[in-house]
Amino acid sequence: MSVVKDLKQTVQGAMQGAMQGVMAKAAQVAPESWLPGGRPDILIEHRNGLIGAPVSRLDGSLKVRGKAEFAAEFPMKNMVYSALAFSTIAKGRIATLDTAEAEAADGVVLVMTYRNAPRMARPPALMTGDKAGAGDDLPVMQDECIHWNGQPIAVVLAETQEQADYAKSLIHVTYDVETATTSFAQARENGTEQGTFMGPLLTEIGDADVALAAAPIKVDQVYRTPRQNHNALELHAATLAWEGERLLVHDSSQGVTLVAWSLGQIFGIEENQVQVTSPFVGGGFGGKFLWQHQTLAAAAAKLAKRPVRITLSREGVYRVVGGRTITEQRIAIGADLDGHFKAVIQTGTVAMTRHNALPEPFISSARHAYGAETFKLRVEVAYMDMLANTFMRAPGEAVGTFALESAVDELAVALGIDPIELRARNEPEKDPTSGLPFASRNIVEAFRQGAERFGWSKRQTTPGETRQGDWLVGMGCASGSYPYSRAPGGAARITLTQAGHATIYVAAHEMGMGTATVHTQVSAARLGLELDQVTFILGDSTLPGNVMAAGSGQTAVIGGSVMAAQQALVAELLKLLQKDSPLAGLKAEQLLGLNGGLAKADEPERHETYSSILTRAGKDEITVETDAPPPLESMHWCMYSHCAQFCEVGVHVVTGETRIRRFLGSFDCGRILNAKTAASQFRGSIIMGLGLALMEETQFDERNGRIMNPSLAEYHIPVHMDVPELDVIWTDIPDPHAPMGAHGVGEIGVTGVGAAVANAIYNATGKRIRDLPITLDKLM
Repeated sequence: MSVVKDLKQTVQGAMQGAMQGVMAKAAQVAPESWLPGGRPDILIEHRNGLIGAPVSRLDGSLKVRGKAEFAAEFPMKNMVYSALAFSTIAKGRIATLDTAEAEAADGVVLVMTYRNAPRMARPPALMTGDKAGAGDDLPVMQDECIHWNGQPIAVVLAETQEQADYAKSLIHVTYDVETATTSFAQARENGTEQGTFMGPLLTEIGDADVALAAAPIKVDQVYRTPRQNHNALELHAATLAWEGERLLVHDSSQGVTLVAWSLGQIFGIEENQVQVTSPFVGGGFGGKFLWQHQTLAAAAAKLAKRPVRITLSREGVYRVVGGRTITEQRIAIGADLDGHFKAVIQTGTVAMTRHNALPEPFISSARHAYGAETFKLRVEVAYMDMLANTFMRAPGEAVGTFALESAVDELAVALGIDPIELRARNEPEKDPTSGLPFASRNIVEAFRQGAERFGWSKRQTTPGETRQGDWLVGMGCASGSYPYSRAPGGAARITLTQAGHATIYVAAHEMGMGTATVHTQVSAARLGLELDQVTFILGDSTLPGNVMAAGSGQTAVIGGSVMAAQQALVAELLKLLQKDSPLAGLKAEQLLGLNGGLAKADEPERHETYSSILTRAGKDEITVETDAPPPLESMHWCMYSHCAQFCEVGVHVVTGETRIRRFLGSFDCGRILNAKTAASQFRGSIIMGLGLALMEETQFDERNGRIMNPSLAEYHIPVHMDVPELDVIWTDIPDPHAPMGAHGVGEIGVTGVGAAVANAIYNATGKRIRDLPITLDKLM
């Protein structure tokens, strides 16, 4: 059956890819007026005093008072607690498994292993279908086979968490060990394959090798980035129960509809028999989709016939939830004597498993950043026996820009040209690899504003010239980019009451970035209402839409969905108008929301309130629900966010310690919808980028495939003392082809940070570090 299923998925994938190719070609040549974004969103001009306002999070008081319920806080009657036991080998089979002592321990309700687990289908892996949400497609506790070091081998249910944790220590297991590929070097020797991520990770334009060889000035180096693990503040958790053949899951999720559909596939029930709620999430960053812990908890709950709560320990997150994979990248840039790029080459290898579909696409930024004459960009995959890697904030761009932007800095030094000027000389007029026109691109302006504010003109060009006591001081900069994304599947419902209150329903997510706040602002502006006249409901798989909080695309998806729903609402309201209405005879496209009702856009005195329209029509309320149009705009225009990152470091001449003294991010992300929440997102991303640059590294034992630092005591992330005050600015130039004129802001801030830090360290010390993280031993 698995072979038939795999073949079916392959055929479906090929058909879907072919259809997308046809749509892309049609969108490229279509008149702009036919496309979403062909006419600027009316909110770009009519901001109604709400778009961009620094509104504090509307759910802030709930969180500080402990009234916001997270996944591990939902009460359920007769609930039991769970703990997982993990394998200690990378590949093989369970030879013996003794659970008798654990089953006899105080408070234990059930010990589930492959011997008594219910039969379940293989999970649908992320990127293999519209609603596929699993981290990998391995069977979940269905046999004795071990696929990675840390794979769950048993689930213990007990009356208390302490009883479950103790009982799992009483499980005794032995293994028949098989030869595993746990070395990256060995995996490459075994052979690599072409990587694929939303299409082949391969771009070749002209003969870049010949152009590089002929270029009078060139750099050609190898950069390496390590594995990194997810460390969201809120641990991965779920509280769930079966109600007959229905499954209710309170999850910590950034894809409630994906998790609901995928669990339905695993347990052989319909999607509408699974309800996943996730009203509050304490950080996701790409790691909170469907992993084995939710499936195991649901299976154990089915056996025990009791609700189950599962909360992964910090170690459990490292064992069960994938992170960013290792990369080795060759960067070569050839330029003429004026600094114009003749060739850009970025090729290399990433590690992956054969059970997931997420190679780290580190060439993404190089496809769009600079106007070179030739390109050779390729990602190869080497397969290892390890936990499946997954999305992690700015997958591809975060590590790809470290290599690319470090190489640009190296080339600037070789040419004797200011790094900002070199970037400006290679600014493309259109997308250099697709040929599409830019929808909005103001990176040169972002660099100009950032350089002026940061004091870039004071930078010494010769490394090591600036010294303060025992500290060498240097400045560096880098560019970053991240794609605009409005994924398909958006939908929204609006209920408008006679009292003039609107409730918006979307299956979206609040992970701390301010989703509910921002879209209450946007929806109020679009409808012409005050903030307290709008309620935004999210975090439930039964709501409209298939929306992921991923790829910095949720804002565009929600915005496009609410825009479509508002247009449907206006159409319905027009049908209710009385003949003497000031709006009689007008068309929907002539109207906008204003002052609690509808008004003619160019003649706002022609106005009628919602209350008046519904009262005179004898309606208490009206509800509309509609899908967003397909995201054809990103097939017609090249749509990216951009940033210019500036860093000043101090490096101790004796110890090699690096301290970040100042950091500024200058962003070009279209219209900023909420100045306070956007600044918070930018700063959070920069902090994650500082961790990437200086400290984050998963210690992976290549002898046995085990992660050796699965705790925040041993896996270092930035703390307050590591981070200075971060300055963030933005152009606030709207993209005329995006909903609200806005791009996502959740991931752009991490791109370019690693290179900005590395380039500043070079400026301070003259040492070029090409392997992350930049720890003091590399600088001593």
